[in-house]
Amino acid sequence: MSNDLSAPAQTSTGLVASIPESRIAGGRLRDDFRGISVVWRRELIRFSRNRVRIITALVQPVLFLFVLGTGLSPVLKGGPHGFDFKTFLFPGILGMTVLFTAMFSAVSIVWDREFGFMREMLVAPVRRSALVVGKCAGGATVATLQGAIIILLAGLVGVPYAPVLILTLLGEMALTAFGVTALGVLIAARMSQVESFQFVMQLLVLPMFFLSGAVFPLANLPQWLAVLTRLDPLSYAIAPMRTAVFEHLKVAPSLLKTLEPAITWDGWRVPLGLELGLIAAAAIVLLFAAVAQFSRPE
Repeated sequence: MSNDLSAPAQTSTGLVASIPESRIAGGRLRDDFRGISVVWRRELIRFSRNRVRIITALVQPVLFLFVLGTGLSPVLKGGPHGFDFKTFLFPGILGMTVLFTAMFSAVSIVWDREFGFMREMLVAPVRRSALVVGKCAGGATVATLQGAIIILLAGLVGVPYAPVLILTLLGEMALTAFGVTALGVLIAARMSQVESFQFVMQLLVLPMFFLSGAVFPLANLPQWLAVLTRLDPLSYAIAPMRTAVFEHLKVAPSLLKTLEPAITWDGWRVPLGLELGLIAAAAIVLLFAAVAQFSRPE
């Protein structure tokens, strides 16, 4: 008698029926891609169904952009071209939106662990790396969508709706969001309480945001503060966004030198490509670190 599960079998009616070959799920790239897709779609569904989260996530950026931006506008005194400080602030607000939204998306890992859903995900017949990639991709997509909503306000602060500019900003936000989400997943992988994650998140997010140059120019800073801004990885994400915006504006060279100073290492200007490359490299390193941390036994 054959042990081949796919061999034909004789039925009571005399017909020959073929038993399909059995296969244990998992261990194949197709299963991993399906796992990534499921986790990614779950993030989008949770985001689309939580309208309160969408609205509340917009309140803080809008307050910073229009309240803080209007309050600090007299500092520039208009400039030779009537430059508005809210225009300078706009790329930083995009970075803030991506930072907070991407980091917050990782908190669902802690929620899932508390309510037992994480255990069901971990026993799924896919590699844990697929779950991490799906989570990072989902968090990055949600954060980019949230940033895209802020881009709709660009015209109110003097930023043109240029297609090239919008596509550039979306790409830079997506790259930044993926790295930040990977950082959040890395932190959340071993957190058992939401309160602990929120404390660590605030401890990291606020310094990253304020040291990135999102709300103030990086020119003429004290030496200790200049060093911290160069060590802040978010600085290399805000700078390309601001460069993209300023390339579509008419700003006096003297004012441009003050508002958009180049990030330098010991006097050497860091090229735009290297800034984006550093963000991409950080995202890859954080992703592998998150996979390693997530793959450790519970």
